[in-house]
Amino acid sequence: MKSVMLSGLLALVGNVVAIPVPTPPGIPSASTAKTQLNSLTVKAYVDDGTYNRDLFPHWITISGQCNARETVLARDGTNVVSGSNCAPTSGTWKSPYDGATWTAASDIDIDHMVPLKNAWVNGAKSWTTSKRQQFANDLTRPQLWAVTDSVNQAKGDKSPDAWKPPLSSFYCTYAKSWVQVKYYWALSITSAEKSALTSMLNTC
Repeated sequence: MKSVMLSGLLALVGNVVAIPVPTPPGIPSASTAKTQLNSLTVKAYVDDGTYNRDLFPHWITISGQCNARETVLARDGTNVVSGSNCAPTSGTWKSPYDGATWTAASDIDIDHMVPLKNAWVNGAKSWTTSKRQQFANDLTRPQLWAVTDSVNQAKGDKSPDAWKPPLSSFYCTYAKSWVQVKYYWALSITSAEKSALTSMLNTC
């Protein structure tokens, strides 16, 4: 009986472990990320108080009735079922930042890898609204991640020198993704940010 119970428990654990960690597109290799990081402009972070989230139109319609948030939830979840309005009604999501698994979409936030305010201060202030919209809904690069809501809220608009994901095993992927987004969108970084990213990339 004990062996049967143990087998059942191991099977259950196996099913939990089998939930895949989402991997948005465009994550570079560590060597590429290091090269990209060294090419970024280093500048001081100067917040002039002009940032407003509404300057980055986000969660725009991507296809049919599905907006960017719903598209990421479908992309990064397992066995996701959506209603006629595209909102998920069931599914399972594994948050790569902390390793938590959720079965309710309401427990998931879509994180902007490079926060909108960070982008604003580091170059996006001079962009057109259209370009900021593209940035805020970028599904081509590793900019949008389905993560535990409380973890996303703890991150806020912080850069890696001020906040890192709870799972140190994710530092490598996090840094590669952050650098790729900054590199593609030609956003500057601070010296402290560069130092933190360098350390994180050295864990790869």
